[in-house]
Amino acid sequence: MLKIAVQMDPLETIDIDSDSTFCLMVEAQARGYSLFVYSVNTLSLRSFGCSKEVCCRGHFVRVQKVRHHHVEFLEEKIVNLKDFDVLLMRQDPPFDMGYITATYILESIHGVGKDKVFVVNNPKSVRNAPEKIFATLWPEIMPPTLITRDMLAIKEFRKEYKDIVIKPLYGNGGIGVFRIKYDDENFNALLELQFLNSTEPLMIQRYEPSVRQGDKRVILVKGEPIGAINRVPQKGEVRSNLHVGGLAQKTSLTSRDKEICKLIGPTLKKEGLLFVGIDILGEFLTEINVTSPTGLPKLDRFDQINSAAIVWDAIQECLDFS
Repeated sequence: MLKIAVQMDPLETIDIDSDSTFCLMVEAQARGYSLFVYSVNTLSLRSFGCSKEVCCRGHFVRVQKVRHHHVEFLEEKIVNLKDFDVLLMRQDPPFDMGYITATYILESIHGVGKDKVFVVNNPKSVRNAPEKIFATLWPEIMPPTLITRDMLAIKEFRKEYKDIVIKPLYGNGGIGVFRIKYDDENFNALLELQFLNSTEPLMIQRYEPSVRQGDKRVILVKGEPIGAINRVPQKGEVRSNLHVGGLAQKTSLTSRDKEICKLIGPTLKKEGLLFVGIDILGEFLTEINVTSPTGLPKLDRFDQINSAAIVWDAIQECLDFS
């Protein structure tokens, strides 16, 4: 029986109908695996003498698909993570120094065998693959993109492409995303506000009208696509993220989608990015989500599959192969 640790946001507050982490936990429990959950804020690295321990404080749990009664917390314990077989790193971004520090700590124990725990996804690769920057490894399949804090460079980009979208570089869930048309008089004020609240660069991309037909989330496991959902923005909204009201629809993979997956898949597999969600807008790749990909429950509903089982089968293969 595998022992599973899950580093996640508060389990008691999730929406069980849409949460991919819960979906993975239900499948793990059905397989007879034990489940332990903890917050990244309780993660500790202790070094003493010639020894080192990575510990955390949390609870063994039992889960069920019953709204408002979906989790039973057992006794709170401090555990040594090397005593687990698999660790799911599933807390949501932002991708900040706290997140980066957690990847350093988990990297020190990632692996298979004695004193190791198999972390999904590989924490080193997660740290080296910020979702918006990672996608720029393949500029030939991205829309025109600029990453900078230089106001003049942004103005020149807007002058060239007229209609643009501005995104926080390390944000998530569509928060802080703006469409700026060529005649929008709020352009300078919005940039000033963004830079006032953050020292980070912004991502600026050409606006793609195809977003009105939807932004496709494709799920890849070990570099291979297992399915997709389409996310359509509501009327009067440029963002298609489900967190901000985007509507999920059944869809299928086009030849272009498969071409994109074939191009990036080998790199994902090589880097130990076992469970990934990519965003495709029309003909273009826009993001590669490696931190806490979402979409499994809706994919299961639309395609009548068990996506969590596919993920766990892939994890088991990695454990067996090693």
